[in-house]
Amino acid sequence: MHHFEYRGGVLHAEDVSLEAVAERVGTPFYCYSTATLERHYRVFDAAFDGLDRLVCFALKANSNLAVLRTLARLGAGMDVVSEGELRRALAAGVPPERIVFSGVGKTQSEMALALECGIYGFNVESEPELRALSAVTERIGRVARIALRVNPDVDARTHHKISTGKAEHKFGVAYAEAPELYRLAATLPGLNPAGVHVHIGSQICALAPFEEAFHRAAELVRRLRADGFHISFLNFGGGLGVPYRPDDAPPSPQEYAAVARRAAEGLDCRLVFEPGRMIAGNAGVLVARVIYVKQSGAKRFVILDAAMNDLIRPTLYDAHHEVRAVVEARAAQPWIEQDFVGPVCETGDFLAKNRIAPPFEPGDLTAFMTAGAYGAVQSNAYNSRLLAPEVIVNGAEFFVAKPRPSYEQMLAAERTPPWLMQS
Repeated sequence: MHHFEYRGGVLHAEDVSLEAVAERVGTPFYCYSTATLERHYRVFDAAFDGLDRLVCFALKANSNLAVLRTLARLGAGMDVVSEGELRRALAAGVPPERIVFSGVGKTQSEMALALECGIYGFNVESEPELRALSAVTERIGRVARIALRVNPDVDARTHHKISTGKAEHKFGVAYAEAPELYRLAATLPGLNPAGVHVHIGSQICALAPFEEAFHRAAELVRRLRADGFHISFLNFGGGLGVPYRPDDAPPSPQEYAAVARRAAEGLDCRLVFEPGRMIAGNAGVLVARVIYVKQSGAKRFVILDAAMNDLIRPTLYDAHHEVRAVVEARAAQPWIEQDFVGPVCETGDFLAKNRIAPPFEPGDLTAFMTAGAYGAVQSNAYNSRLLAPEVIVNGAEFFVAKPRPSYEQMLAAERTPPWLMQS
């Protein structure tokens, strides 16, 4: 569910007309709905009522500070994968004890900062990382609560670029090797091996992969406890899919929670979750304006002022985003097949291919739905294009949470070496 709908013939975000936002901030722009963010977090969290849990929003899905503050006010923790994300979580008001640090390539300086801040724990992904973290704890006199990220060799049945739980993937430690690594962790100074972590991928729309991975993780908890380890938490990661197409039907948070409850039954430990896309995906749209319409033989190209540098998911993941007309009258006309492309000088610059959609004309506004996760965070300035601003709506109000930079600011971010300063 989301809060983007037609009112008075114009697509609105909650009570705000996207046409009015476009007039104010220009296009392209991202727009986020506070009501959708809040609803999705509350529905997910409520699915685990009665359990000791920590719901950590996966900040890599959307790192906008206004989005993070919205979730932090609801009590959300954060799952971070870099120093920059850690600093964003702290700036958004997330208590350090509700932050977990993931990722295969944490540096020792990142580890030190996280330890000094007092985060909840680290998801450790290799033996070298174990040893590095131990060395940092000795140097600064802190203890690190850790969970080994265990690779359960489970097929997540999702796109190969966002699947993380198979043996050939770079993430985690092999399931069979985990007990030995826990024994090693117990001998290293400054480490408290208190949890088990599993995360098999993203945009997962079937329960069976979760069921298999969760039960394997729970079985490891039992085995480790039998070996004398005090395992107090089980981190089931994230990965629950969202409906990118109108007929998509991913599992509900309640169905997902039922799988987690069954797997963890009798363990009496805290459950940690790291949802990202499920909370932010449907909470955002990318609005763009049509520049030209080009007919090339039988092919119709709708050329937009948004491009792959603004929303790279279709190019990178073959991702589908529903295309809506901001003005409802355009959507009422007979739909035709067309490609939606941008101005970037790459054949791969497209937002939708062979799409049956309203017959857009120059000047029309388009909205690419379900763009709140892995949209703006992956944008870049390729072709020296300015980054799209990010707007957040709350009821009848909207605010430009991240303004579009100017060309002067873009150029001022770089420096000229002295030997090139001479005329």
